[in-house]
Amino acid sequence: MVRALLGLAICVFCLSGSAWGQAKQPNFLLVVVDDAALMDFGAYGGEASTPNIDSLATHGLLFTALRATPSCATSRAMLLTGLDNHLAGFGAIPEVLPPEQRGQPGYTMSLPPGAETIATKLKRAGYRNYMTGKWHLGHGPGQLPVDHGFDHSFVLDASGADHWEEKPYLPYYKEAPWFEDGKRTHLPKDFYSSTFIVEKLRAYLEADQARDEPFFAYVAFTAIHIPVQAPREYTDKYIETYRDGWDNMRIRRWQRAQELGLFREGARMADIPDSVPRWDALTPEQQKIAAGSLAVAAGALEALDAELGKLIAYLKESGQYDNTIILVTSDNGPEGGDPWGSVAQPWLEWHGYSRDLETLGETGSYLAIGSGGASAASGPLHLFKFHSGEGGQRVPLIIAGPGIPEGERVDAFTTLADIAPTINQLAGLPEKTEGAVPFTGRSLVPLVTGQSQFVYGSGEAVGFSTAGQSALYRGDYKLVRTLPPHGDSTWRLFNISEDPGETQDLSVSMPDLKSDLMQQYRLYADRVGVLELPPGYDVERQITLNTTAKLWQYYWPWVIAVSGVAIAALAGIGLLLARAFRRRKLRT
Repeated sequence: MVRALLGLAICVFCLSGSAWGQAKQPNFLLVVVDDAALMDFGAYGGEASTPNIDSLATHGLLFTALRATPSCATSRAMLLTGLDNHLAGFGAIPEVLPPEQRGQPGYTMSLPPGAETIATKLKRAGYRNYMTGKWHLGHGPGQLPVDHGFDHSFVLDASGADHWEEKPYLPYYKEAPWFEDGKRTHLPKDFYSSTFIVEKLRAYLEADQARDEPFFAYVAFTAIHIPVQAPREYTDKYIETYRDGWDNMRIRRWQRAQELGLFREGARMADIPDSVPRWDALTPEQQKIAAGSLAVAAGALEALDAELGKLIAYLKESGQYDNTIILVTSDNGPEGGDPWGSVAQPWLEWHGYSRDLETLGETGSYLAIGSGGASAASGPLHLFKFHSGEGGQRVPLIIAGPGIPEGERVDAFTTLADIAPTINQLAGLPEKTEGAVPFTGRSLVPLVTGQSQFVYGSGEAVGFSTAGQSALYRGDYKLVRTLPPHGDSTWRLFNISEDPGETQDLSVSMPDLKSDLMQQYRLYADRVGVLELPPGYDVERQITLNTTAKLWQYYWPWVIAVSGVAIAALAGIGLLLARAFRRRKLRT
């Protein structure tokens, strides 16, 4: 009865807030945490203190079955457009793209015509739109936020960057490309990513506070993406939390997942691939750095939450909070990569990075939780970012604000593509726009209002594909393929209702169902334009090739100049040796 009344209230709220109504439309604050696992927030059982995010969960809806893509740009394209990532131009991320796919439909690495962002739709309806943080959806003229519906923006157009300084974090990038309102800009000296991202958004809001139009604000934090960095006052409290290692952290999260109902009681934890290092195989020094890295990640999350709390406090002080719907989510599961110890390490050291225990997470520190830490952060789920196992795709979502039920949980299957249609409906906008590609995601308003217990029926198939990492969900079942280095490219079938850890492959016992789902996946792939990877594709090799090509693009004049000097020097030495030899011969 209560949900029904709330549903009626929201319907009235949406109608009266439409372009034809009299009441003011709601504001929207969309918050994305970079690489947060399903269980990283306190409300989901995480170790980090996140009181502001937890408060939103207490006063709103906590979703337990949202699926994203397993990588950043693909998820962000889906989030902002409400489209499958291929229809939004991002069948993969630029860093792993093979040459055979570059520029192909669905792999343009920019939002194509007709793939409208929710900001564009809201702007057409009179909203003022702002963005701060990570963009990663194209660069240059026509491809930045100002070209996709945002009035003001201060964004990073890269997969990541240093959180303390204006410098790149991988050799794939020559610099950290920050843009304000479409123009290349630079960071202040006292920069820390989470603090600056919130302060910049607040400055935009304050400058326009006297305006009557509602706002849409997209806060795309770069934390807790690698390099994992945080102010020391946040990190110190977690130094002892992870000292007993990855395995114990993973078991604790498995236990909490069952206690909170995120995981079926008694369900088996995911198996850890042999490619993931074991805690007891690390040296004592390596264990200290690994535990410290997890502590810094927790500190970075708490710091992010504190900054979000300041933004919420500003909305309350300025009288805008009561008319603001807030959504908090993550783009994918936890990051399992670690450039330190790879071929990138000399480049990192050249850029002043280190792993000194005394300065973990501070300026110049380069940390990553690695595959061991990411496997633990995923808790009972299988794998992590860049993989289509549940640990890479199942992420948190909290929605709170006017008309949203308080303190309830939604266990229905949902996707990141559903966020834009949800905002669209809550703003009272028409579902379809002439010239725009129709949403592939669905509005969550029926779930929010209690009008329905699901948005996808048990017989409906929902597909995902990102650089060969592929999955298809239908009812209780999931068909999935994970690639090396942590997968083996084999298609497997799981009942994720009974076996959320993906531990028991049903391919042999249910061959007809697997065949049916394979056909459903092929139909999905044809519909959105999935391109299969070229024979012999290896993601780590492709990253190396793409990075090498970038380095050549950045530094070829220097390489040629240095090579020329070296050749001239060798020629000069050869000439001198030849002369000396002739003189010696003449003397003899």
